[in-house]
Amino acid sequence: MTCIFCEILARRAPGSFIFEDDLCAAFMDIHPVTTGHLLVVPRRHAASLSELDPLDGERLFRVGQRCAAALRASGLPAEGVNFFLADGAAAGQDVFHVHLHVFPRFSGDGFGLRFPPGYGAFAARDELDEIASRLRDQWLNQ
Repeated sequence: MTCIFCEILARRAPGSFIFEDDLCAAFMDIHPVTTGHLLVVPRRHAASLSELDPLDGERLFRVGQRCAAALRASGLPAEGVNFFLADGAAAGQDVFHVHLHVFPRFSGDGFGLRFPPGYGAFAARDELDEIASRLRDQWLNQ
């Protein structure tokens, strides 16, 4: 199956671009959460963050910052900005080419994150230390 973002980047599918360079591009999402919803997409295909070249990842977030600034200065409703990047189906990824959503936010926009029951309770320090140790071991072994 062909990646829709690869098709847009290659201009074989339509896209409303606001920026592009050798590493990535920013264009309008065709299913906007709010007016001005942008996607920042690396040119090199990477289905997941673990496959993403670190230079492409760095550029993705730098371009995302510029997109956020443009949204705030555009006159569109943008009292704030959310970045969202889903990595894997369980995280909500539905196009398997890494992409950063840039959502302009404003009071009453109807969009939000929902936290699970029990959110807000403090985790036990020993549990946090154990998880940190496991993650640190994996970090060092990469």
